[in-house]
Amino acid sequence: MSWIVLVGSGVLEAVWATALGRSEGLSRLAPTVVFAVALVTSMVGLAWAMRELPTGTAYAVWVGIGATLTAAWAMAQGEEPLSVARVLCLLAVVGGIVGLKLTH
Repeated sequence: MSWIVLVGSGVLEAVWATALGRSEGLSRLAPTVVFAVALVTSMVGLAWAMRELPTGTAYAVWVGIGATLTAAWAMAQGEEPLSVARVLCLLAVVGGIVGLKLTH
């Protein structure tokens, strides 16, 4: 169950990071509210998962999921450039996440 919560929290990290970018310095209400709710929920989930998972592993997986999804979403939306090199780098991050899970 801790892994499921951790993955969900990682997804929420991508949500709050994207909302933060769209909030224009926390000056737009809707993205700011999404940012705040997703941030708190993501942190609570991370903390809950860390009760059973090692801190380093849990944090690395959480950050990796959030960073990968945030970058992939931005590329899919045309907000960041899409290239083979960038996709390969994201796949390397995913490979590291899978490796951490497999070695736990």
